[in-house]
Amino acid sequence: MSQHHPQNTIFGPGPHVMGIVNVTPDSFSDGGHYASVDNAIAHGLALVQQGARILDVGGESTRPGAVPVDVAEEIRRVVPVIEGLKGAAPWISVDTRHAATMRAALAAGANMINDISALRHDPDAAPVVAQAGVPVVLMHMQGTPETMQNKPFYNNTLQDIAHFFVERTAFCETHRIDPNLIILDPGIGFGKSVEDNVTIIRNIKSFMGLNVPLMFGASRKSFIAALSKNEAPQDRLAGSLAAVLFAYSQGVDIFRVHDVAASVQALKIFSALSKQPPQDL
Repeated sequence: MSQHHPQNTIFGPGPHVMGIVNVTPDSFSDGGHYASVDNAIAHGLALVQQGARILDVGGESTRPGAVPVDVAEEIRRVVPVIEGLKGAAPWISVDTRHAATMRAALAAGANMINDISALRHDPDAAPVVAQAGVPVVLMHMQGTPETMQNKPFYNNTLQDIAHFFVERTAFCETHRIDPNLIILDPGIGFGKSVEDNVTIIRNIKSFMGLNVPLMFGASRKSFIAALSKNEAPQDRLAGSLAAVLFAYSQGVDIFRVHDVAASVQALKIFSALSKQPPQDL
């Protein structure tokens, strides 16, 4: 099974693993474990040792039901961590939807932006991204983290997300954001039912036609527990790896994960096994 990966001009040939560094007291998966600056920096450095080429530093929890964080507090959380990780990985991404946080993070050494609102939340965000000339992840989300899982509804899940992607990339173009620096993320678990998530992952190839690199973030998400036997977030590693490998087999090559070492190992082995077509005896 050979993967056809669209030319990822941002990071070069993949796969690329993005390690999650949550500097939040209430993240769904590692709730407060890395909330202190020193712990978060140590965690980020460990993820680089495990093979992460991108670190994604976030100071606002976006789990379902999460309440927004004051921007000054978000900046206070992420800036010292970014300063401490600067240069440790080729790419330091800030996971934020606020222009002020983007500015502060870029000044501290971040060189990538990951916005769950796809630059819709803050009218000043697009100009910041355009001026910085850094890669930007545009994620699809229905509603806001506070409300998104109440009753997600789509006329056609795949078409609705594809239309959103087309609209957002056009928006970026009008705001002078380099189209070669855009990464799209279908937003697994962000305003999606279990069925929506399965449909998106099963048909993830359908978004390849947009010729924009895709980022895939299914790590430890609740659809895994729903399809299995209701495991807690920290017990969803096997399901997370299954989702990563399936998406990789479909052509995705950027993966946002909690478990970097396991994901890197799984991708390496899968890649080695799937490079050559099986021989006929």
